[in-house]
Amino acid sequence: MGRRRRASVRDVTEDPIYHDVLISKFINKLMYGGKKSVAEKILYSALDKAAKKLDKPELEVFLTVINNAKPLIEVKSRRVGGATYQVPVEVRPARQTSLAMRWLINASRDRSEKSMTDKLFNEFLDVYNNTGKTIKKREETHKMAEANKAFSHFKW
Repeated sequence: MGRRRRASVRDVTEDPIYHDVLISKFINKLMYGGKKSVAEKILYSALDKAAKKLDKPELEVFLTVINNAKPLIEVKSRRVGGATYQVPVEVRPARQTSLAMRWLINASRDRSEKSMTDKLFNEFLDVYNNTGKTIKKREETHKMAEANKAFSHFKW
């Protein structure tokens, strides 16, 4: 953690098809080895498949998936008098979206389908329907915070 000053937030340009910054950030997180065009193809085809399956616009599907995956509270470790407590704290909005994207991508990569497009498409469907590994991860985070509610007075 830096001591000098807050890290500046970089501007991300919006994606060329949907003109949305969130999709552009997702593409950047999905990207491997600087291959942005490959990441774009994967995301756009997965979104297209999901939109056809659900009969909804692609952007609406994507935003619903991200909102379903966002955690509201999480636990942070605090040292108080030699003991470490897991203190539940609310998650900042920027971190909520960042965690949701990271969980979605990791859950997709862990799936057993053949191509990354299929993996991402199926994870989108699961999260849209509030099932799957990403939702399990969010619920696990919420349970952990709920279990440690007794230590919430250590917030500062």
